[in-house]
Amino acid sequence: MYDLEFLQDVGQKAYVKQMALNTVVEFIARTISQSEFRVMEGNKMLKDDLYYLLNVKPNPNQNAVQFWQKFIYKIIIDNEALIIKSDDDYLYIADDFQHEDELGLLPHKFTDVFINDFKYDRYFNMDDVIYVQYSNEELERFSNGLFEDYGEIFGRMINLQLKKNQVRGILNVDATQLKGDNAQKQLQEYIDMMFEAFNKNQTAVVPLPKGLDYEEHSNKGSSQSNSEFNELDDLKKSILIDVSRMIGVPPALIIGEVADLENALKLFFKTCGGPLVKKIQSELNGKMLYKDEYLDKEMRIKIVGIDKRDPLELSESIDKLKSSGNYTGNQIRIMVGDEPGDDPHLDEYVLTKNYEAVSDEPTERGENE
Repeated sequence: MYDLEFLQDVGQKAYVKQMALNTVVEFIARTISQSEFRVMEGNKMLKDDLYYLLNVKPNPNQNAVQFWQKFIYKIIIDNEALIIKSDDDYLYIADDFQHEDELGLLPHKFTDVFINDFKYDRYFNMDDVIYVQYSNEELERFSNGLFEDYGEIFGRMINLQLKKNQVRGILNVDATQLKGDNAQKQLQEYIDMMFEAFNKNQTAVVPLPKGLDYEEHSNKGSSQSNSEFNELDDLKKSILIDVSRMIGVPPALIIGEVADLENALKLFFKTCGGPLVKKIQSELNGKMLYKDEYLDKEMRIKIVGIDKRDPLELSESIDKLKSSGNYTGNQIRIMVGDEPGDDPHLDEYVLTKNYEAVSDEPTERGENE
């Protein structure tokens, strides 16, 4: 009637895509980035320049944990990640690049490679870089489709919650008091002042001029508000569960459930962590080691960490393996991710009396034996 702005939209649409993806991907990145990249020659670990580069300082601006965490993040989010070796033998993760793969049998090329704000004017051959592709088309389809619905629902729920708790009132205006050319402008300024006072202060007192009557109708249903907050939490949890299952992470690890944690970690390594580590490990062996080093010297780059078991937890199984005579001590040490020991007794097979064949004659041993 007076063209006055009595209503103000304070709600904004909430987007949950990045929140859900970041939560799951950061879990994977943090877990794998804490692994140790071992350079092995046979069963012996070498601590050389390559070991230092992969585990301590890949480049002057990042430590190894930051470096590999960013690499894992880009693999899953961007579906691919590229590492180049600079002229001073440092490793850098490309922030952006173009992949030319339509070259028939020739090595693929990478052009327009950006490291931060620096752009390389040259191209890189596939043989000169470390390139890992995640190949998870389902993630991209899921991101572009379902997240739109989730974002719309989540945004509506937040807007509804904001409206439930906002101050509401009716301002009755006596039209006979609106006299003069500036009356409407002054009334609008008064309404704006009231809104700012109620919006920014827990307790607000405003003057009520003659001809105006304010009546408050705020919603005070606390139990209903708590219920709606629970619905928001349930929706966020549902999104996290869907994303984690699609990527291959057991939902229990993401939402913080501690029940059956050991089996959840085993499942994570089999369905997500293990295959991803194997891709990275295979690429590192193919690009960081020469052919004769791999075949003749039996050199390997082995990623150890997320699947390494505590020997104390396996003590009973270790005892059975050794006492049955099937494995030596050093073979068992290699199985649990440790280096072989120098003690020659660790290379001996041991068979306890309980595992002797029934046809063998029982032997009598003295107490000192």
